[in-house]
Amino acid sequence: MPTVAQLESLYRISYQLTFIMSQPIHLVCVDGRTQNVYVLAGYDEDLEFEIVSNGEVF
Repeated sequence: MPTVAQLESLYRISYQLTFIMSQPIHLVCVDGRTQNVYVLAGYDEDLEFEIVSNGEVF
């Protein structure tokens, strides 16, 4: 289950990708081992984001 900080970051990233940059989001998942949230986006699936438990984005 994502943390509140992760969900806030996910919302911000999703908004920026879809409404500002007009990029599609292909995959959002939670790694069961690390509990990090991963986002795969972009027309060529070349945008990758990792959101750690404190909401930081890599």
